[in-house]
Amino acid sequence: METTHVPADDLRRALIAADPRLSKFNPLPRILAYDEFNTGTHGWCELIGNHDGHGNLDTVDVHMRDFRPPQLSACDFFDIGTHGAMSGNYALKIATRPATGHTAVAIRRLTMAQRGVIQFETYFTYKGEAATEESSLGNSFGDVEWDGNLHPSEAQFGAFTVATDLCDGDGIRYHCVARYQNTDLDNKFTRRWIYPTVPEPTPRENLHNQENLSPTEDFTAPDPKDWRPIDDKPQYLCYNEVPTKVNWHYLRWQFDTRTRTNIELQVNDRVMDMRHVPVPQYADKYEGLENLLNFYVSVRTHSPVRNFLFLDSALISVDW
Repeated sequence: METTHVPADDLRRALIAADPRLSKFNPLPRILAYDEFNTGTHGWCELIGNHDGHGNLDTVDVHMRDFRPPQLSACDFFDIGTHGAMSGNYALKIATRPATGHTAVAIRRLTMAQRGVIQFETYFTYKGEAATEESSLGNSFGDVEWDGNLHPSEAQFGAFTVATDLCDGDGIRYHCVARYQNTDLDNKFTRRWIYPTVPEPTPRENLHNQENLSPTEDFTAPDPKDWRPIDDKPQYLCYNEVPTKVNWHYLRWQFDTRTRTNIELQVNDRVMDMRHVPVPQYADKYEGLENLLNFYVSVRTHSPVRNFLFLDSALISVDW
């Protein structure tokens, strides 16, 4: 009986296509982590700054003391009850305080077995908190006045970020970062993808500067002048009119740890070439962080309204 040889890559693709949990992704050859938050948090936890040898949390940077832990959420809302996630009952929810400038961060910590192309994929949605009559800020905010379709909560959402913290065997540390800025600090729509031109300030740099730090400081790049747009084209995402309608968006992001460079970012049907986007490195080399491969997502409010970022699931893959 004649046997048919099926190339390994074709077989792999067929197996992924046959699995409804994975077929919605487009992974590189090796999957490092598949996080379906319907089954738990999968290692995503709160980011907290460094503390001293006594375990004294008062030595943590002021602006990193209240980043809030991620939590599993059934996406419950006051008007419809339980929405649920894209792939089950629960999504990973990252939520800010209702304080202008507050940031919430969730981090996933791994290491690299080799250098190469790394890809992060997720399905996400973002929302400002739905107001009740007691907490309402009114029917107009920023660029939006309620007209039955437009809703002021869309202008109450600030920004969300996908980022990495990387360090190779030579001790060179750097961050690849992409941020969707929905509004500027004046609550005016920008709807653009931006990146920082400076490395994230470190606890060592801030150690003797705590009195000058704000609890709501942007920990990724504090000075708004240190952010640049990836391109001049805005991206209009599906907010869907009110803060309690959830539509899931696809995101795929690639970078290369051999060259310490970005490659591209895809959000829904838009693909942005990021090869021109600089990745600033720290001047000092780092010990104890060899092969660091950390991912984080954050959400930042530019208004006195809680902002939410929900992840249905996430997949990390590599070409090693």
